Amino acid sequence: MAAVEQEPTTGPTEDRPAKAMTIGAVCKALAQEFPDISISKIRYLEDQKLLEPRRTAGGYRLYAHTDVARLRTILRMQRDEFLPLRVIRQELASGRLDGGEASVPSPAPDPNDPRPRRRPSMSVTGGGALYTLDDVVEDTRADPALIAELEDYGVIKGEQRAGTKYFDETEREIIRAVTELARYGVGGRNLRAFRTSADREAALLQQILAPALRSRNVERRKEAVEALENLAAVTTHLKHLLLIRDLRKIVG
Repeated sequence: MAAVEQEPTTGPTEDRPAKAMTIGAVCKALAQEFPDISISKIRYLEDQKLLEPRRTAGGYRLYAHTDVARLRTILRMQRDEFLPLRVIRQELASGRLDGGEASVPSPAPDPNDPRPRRRPSMSVTGGGALYTLDDVVEDTRADPALIAELEDYGVIKGEQRAGTKYFDETEREIIRAVTELARYGVGGRNLRAFRTSADREAALLQQILAPALRSRNVERRKEAVEALENLAAVTTHLKHLLLIRDLRKIVG
């Protein structure tokens, strides 16, 4: 098991500038926007050569403002654009990320803005908060009949607790996405192909990482979960590319 990096306890010195942040402080600073951020995830991105924090003589990682902005942008590209690390590395090399618009904090969402909201950070380890049907309808502006149709076709399931139906964050975002599709006449019946495709992809990724996911070693399981999320981003990007290729045939 990898050793846990302890936080240095000394104050600002020549070896530790006042504006530099420890890895624990970086996690705390980004936790509100990225609830699934962890020290192991930051280390993983460093292992992939996406981050290069300065090291003290004692070996502690110290992150400058530019390092934190770079990390924030990487996390946003994973979350909002589903880009694999290979593509993110190319974007970093192109100069898109450092000191640009990505380092500016995201504005608060406008409840009157009809455009789809930014997708929240999702994790494969849990569904996050739970929402009642009324909460979901109010937040997504979905037709309750459409939500019932999605349940009928197994696209979402919900969870009964004390006689009340609840939906997790992922299901809420599925409903939000389908609400956009419904404007073009797409309903639950049309989404069975998406559900079947997702089930097959999940089974494939499970097969690839099954030994590590079943490991009794906590660190190995954590690494497997991070690899699972990265593979999910890669397959999503691949599907997007294949779709664009086929759509070009339609319009061309």
